[in-house]
Amino acid sequence: MAADSTLLLSLVEEFISGLQDSKAKDTATGVKDGKFTVLQLVEALGPSLTSSQSHTRARGVQLLSEVLQECYGSLTETEVEVLIAFYENRLKDHYVITPPVLRGLGALTKCTVLPPGSAVSMLRSLFQDVHVQSLMLAERACVYNMLINLMATREAELKGLGADFVFGFVQSMDGERDPRNLLLAFQIAKNIVLRGYDLGKFAEELFEVTSCYFPIDFSPPPNDPHGITKEELIQMLRDVLTGTSRFAEFLLPLIIEKLDSDVQSSKLDSLQTLTAAVSQYEHKDLAEFLEGLWASLRREVFQTASEKIESAGLAALTALTSCLSRSVLNSDSEDYLSTFLDLVLKDCKHHLSEPDLKLVWPSAKLLQAACSASNRASYIITAAVMPSLIDQYNSRAQCSHRRTLLEVVQRFILSVTMSRSSENEESVFLAFRPSLCCMVFSALTETNASLQITANSVLTSLAQQRGLLLDSDIELAVDHLTRLVLTENDAEVSLAVVECAGALAALHPASFITKLIPRLKKEMFSEPMDHDNERTVSERHSHHAVRQRCLSALAAVSTQPSVVQESTPVILEVLSSAHTGSVGFSVVEVVLACRSLQRIAEQVQDTEETGRCFHDIIIPRLLSLALQAALQGDGSPGHCSPLVEEAVLSAMVPVISTSCSRLQPTLAEQTASRAVSLFLHGDVSFLPDNSFPSHIQLLKQRGDSWSQSQMVCLLMGCVCSLPRSVEVPQIEELLSELEEMSCTCSHPLSYTSAAKCFAGLVNKRPKGDSLDSQIQSSVKRVCRELDSASASVRTQAFTFMIWVAKALLLRYHPLFTILTDKLFSLLDDADLGPMAADGFTLLMSDSADILNRSCHADIRIMYRQRFFSENSDKLVQGFNAAPQEKKPNYLKALSNIVNTLPKQVQVTELPKLLSLLLEALSCPDQGVQLSTLSCLQPVIMDPPPVLVQQLEALVSRLLALTSSPDMNVRITSLRCIHAVSRFPEHEVLPFRARVLRALARPLDDRKRLVRSEAVKARGQWFLLGSPGGS
Repeated sequence: MAADSTLLLSLVEEFISGLQDSKAKDTATGVKDGKFTVLQLVEALGPSLTSSQSHTRARGVQLLSEVLQECYGSLTETEVEVLIAFYENRLKDHYVITPPVLRGLGALTKCTVLPPGSAVSMLRSLFQDVHVQSLMLAERACVYNMLINLMATREAELKGLGADFVFGFVQSMDGERDPRNLLLAFQIAKNIVLRGYDLGKFAEELFEVTSCYFPIDFSPPPNDPHGITKEELIQMLRDVLTGTSRFAEFLLPLIIEKLDSDVQSSKLDSLQTLTAAVSQYEHKDLAEFLEGLWASLRREVFQTASEKIESAGLAALTALTSCLSRSVLNSDSEDYLSTFLDLVLKDCKHHLSEPDLKLVWPSAKLLQAACSASNRASYIITAAVMPSLIDQYNSRAQCSHRRTLLEVVQRFILSVTMSRSSENEESVFLAFRPSLCCMVFSALTETNASLQITANSVLTSLAQQRGLLLDSDIELAVDHLTRLVLTENDAEVSLAVVECAGALAALHPASFITKLIPRLKKEMFSEPMDHDNERTVSERHSHHAVRQRCLSALAAVSTQPSVVQESTPVILEVLSSAHTGSVGFSVVEVVLACRSLQRIAEQVQDTEETGRCFHDIIIPRLLSLALQAALQGDGSPGHCSPLVEEAVLSAMVPVISTSCSRLQPTLAEQTASRAVSLFLHGDVSFLPDNSFPSHIQLLKQRGDSWSQSQMVCLLMGCVCSLPRSVEVPQIEELLSELEEMSCTCSHPLSYTSAAKCFAGLVNKRPKGDSLDSQIQSSVKRVCRELDSASASVRTQAFTFMIWVAKALLLRYHPLFTILTDKLFSLLDDADLGPMAADGFTLLMSDSADILNRSCHADIRIMYRQRFFSENSDKLVQGFNAAPQEKKPNYLKALSNIVNTLPKQVQVTELPKLLSLLLEALSCPDQGVQLSTLSCLQPVIMDPPPVLVQQLEALVSRLLALTSSPDMNVRITSLRCIHAVSRFPEHEVLPFRARVLRALARPLDDRKRLVRSEAVKARGQWFLLGSPGGS
C-alpha cells in the first residue's frame, strides 16, 4: 500500500509540476487496476487543489477530471456525491478552473449511481455560476452534453425544476454560433418540446433563442472532418420549431415574413417547415393567420419560377387544409375549413373561366391541392368548381381550350382519389357523372389527337372511381375504344387508347370479353379487297397497321385470367391461319402476335388458372404449330409457312420461357417431361392436332434440311427457364444429343440454340461428379475440334465453347478456367481470332433469352469483377507476346471486357491497363474505339498520375479520333479532349496550340452534336492559361 501511495504521489507531482499530460492516463490505469481509489487521488491532490496559484489548482482539477472520464463507471454513490459537491464548489473558483470542472461534471453525468437530487444540484450551480457563451467551443459542447445525459437518465428530476430548467437552457444557448454545438443545443430543445417539459412563461424565449437561426444558412467547408450538413441542421431546427403548438403564435408570423424573402432556399425551408408544423397543430392554432398564410401560398404558386417551391407551396396548402379538416363541428363553433376554402375559391375559381385560360393551371393546382387534403374539402371544392368547368367545356369551341379544361378535370379526379379514406366511400363526382361521361365520350369522337389522348386519361381516372361509371357507360367506352383501335392511325393516340383499354379491362373484364375481343378478331381475319395495284399496296399497309393495333390491344387487356382465356385463342388462331395460309398474315404480323403472347405471359396475374392455360393450351399449341410448319418445310414445295422463319421462332422462345418460368412446381415438372419426350423420342401425344408421322427426330439434322433441327430453340425455352428445383428428366441423354447437334449441325440457329440449351441446363445442374465428367468430356471434344485446322465445324465448336464457358462463369465452376485459357489462346488463331475477341462481350454481358435471373439461372454476385481480376494479367501477357497482326484481337478483347465492368471498378483498375487502352484507340475497329473511349472518359475526369505521364500519347490519339467516320466516336473523343483540359495546367498548357488547331475542323462538322461538343472543348482549351480559365 505504501508503494501504491508513493506511486500515486509521484504521478500527481509529475502531472502538476512536470506538466506531463500522459501521467493522467497512467493514473486512470491505476484506479482501474485497484491500486488506489478516486478519493485517495483527491487526497493526494490536496496541496494542489488548495494552492494559491490558480494554474496549479486548474492542473489538479484537470488530472481528477481526466481520470473520471476514464473511470466514471466504477464509482460508488458516496464517491459521486463527494465529487459533485467538490466540483460545484470549484465552479465558484477562478475562471481558468472552469473548463476542467465542466469536463469532470460531464463525466459524472454519465454515472448510473447519481444520488437523488444531484442532477438538480449540478444544474442549479451550472446555471448560476457559469456564463456558458463566454466559454470556449469544447467547454460549451461539454455543457450541452451534460444536459443531454441528464435528460436521458434523470428526466423526472429535471422536470421538477419546472420552467427554471427551460430558462437556464435558454441562457446557456443564447448566442451560440458553432454548427457542432447548435446540433447539440437543438437536440436539447427538441427533447424539451417533445417530452413534455414545462415551458411556463418562457415559451416565447425558447422559441426566440432557437428561431433566430431560421432559416438555416450554412455551407460546410470542403472536406469538413465533422461531417455536419446543412440538411441535418435544418431538420433538427424544424423538429424544434414544429414540436409544440405553443409555438404557433410565434412561428406562423415568422414563416409569413420569411416567405417574402428573395432567397429561394429560405422560401423552400419556410414552406417545408409550415407543412411539418400544421400537421401537429389544431385548427384553433391557425385561425388568426389563415388569411396571411393563404396570401403567401397563393403568391408562391402564382409567381414562382421554381418547381421545387411550387411543389412545396402546394404540399403546405394540402397540409393546412388537412389540419382544418380535422376540426369537429358543433352548433357554437365556426367552420374554419369552409372559411378558408372560401378564400381559396374566391381567388382561384374565376381564373378557370377566363377566356385565355392564362392562370388556369396555377389556380387549378391550388384548388386540387386543397381538394386532396380530405374528403370534406373535396366535396366543398368540387361542388363549387365542377359546374363551371363543365359549362366552360361545353361552351368552348377551340380544341386546345377544351383539352386544357379536360386536363384540369382529370387532375381534380386524381386529387379526390388521394383524399379518399376508404375504397368504399361514395365518389364526390357522382352528381356530375352524366356530364363527365358526356365530356369524355364527346372528346373521344373529336379528330384532335391531343384532345383524344387527354380523354383516354380522364376515362381511365373515372373508371378507377368506385361507382362512377355504370355498366352502360363501360359498354359505351368499350365501343369508343374499339373504334379508335380500328381507325386511329396516330401513334400517340393509339398508345393512349391501348393503355386506357388495359386499365379498364383490369376493372371491367366482362365488357371487353363480349365486345372488344370479337370485334378485333373479325377485323384481323378480314382481307383487304383487291381493286388495283396502287390501292392494294395502300390498303395492305393500312390493314397491317390495324392488325398491329389489334394485337397490341389484345395484349393490353389481357391482365385478368378470364380475359386471357378469350384473347389467347384469337392470337393462336392468327398463328394457325398464317401457317395454313387460310388468311394472309405476314411474317412481321406473326412476330407481333408472338410478342403479344409474351406480354400477356409477363403481365397476367400469376394464378393456377393462368398457369394451366399456358401449360395445357398455349405451349402445346405453339409446339404443335411449329412442328407442323417444320414437317411441311421438309415436304413438297408449295405454301411456305412463316412459322419456319427464324424471326418467328425467335419470337416464340420468350413466350414459352416467360410462361415456363412462372409455372407452379407440378406443372413445371410436367412441362419439362413433355418437352424432353418430344425432342428425344418424338412423343407427340400431348400436342393438339395429333396427326404427325412417327419417328420424328428433332435433334438431328437431315441432310441440308434444317426446319426441324431449328426447333431446338423452343426446347431451350421450355427447359432452361424452369426453376432450379425442377428436375429435368433424362438429362444425361439430352445433354449428349445437344452436344452432338452443337458440334455437327451446319445450320446457325440450330447449333447456336443447342449450345445455349446445353449451357442453360449445365448452369442449373447440381454440382457433383456427374456434372464434372460431363463438362470434361465436352471440353475435350471441343478442344479437339478447335485444334484441328482442317475441321469444318470449328465455328460450331467455338459457339458451343463460349456458351458453356458463360454458364460455368456465372456459377463460379472451377472447370471454367480450362475454357478461359482456351479462349485466350484462340485470340492468336488466324480464323477464329476476331470471333474470340467478340466472344468476351457475350461472356461478360447479360443474355436476353437464357442464363439470366428471370430464367432462374445460377448467377453469383460480382462474377464480372472476379473474371477481370483473374484474367487481366493473362490478357496483358498475351498481348505482349502476340505478333503484330494479332494484337488487335487482344485490344478488342480487353475493350469488350472492361466496358462491361461497373464504373467504380473501371476507375480503380484501368491505370494498370492504360498502355493497352491507348493502343486500342489506334485499333481500326470503330467498335473498339468507342468502347475504349467510354472506358477512359470517367478515368480522365479524375486522372491518376500514370495517365498524366502518358499525356502525349493520349492527346495524339484523341485528336486523331475527332476525324473518325463514326459520329459517336467523334463525339466521345471530343468529350475526352474537353476533360483533358482540366488536368494540371502546367501539364496541358504545352498542348494548347496543337489542340486548338486540331479542333478547328470539328467546328465545321456536318453533324450538329459533333459541332456542339467541339465548341465546348475548344472554348475550354482557349481559356487555358488565362485569368479565370482552368
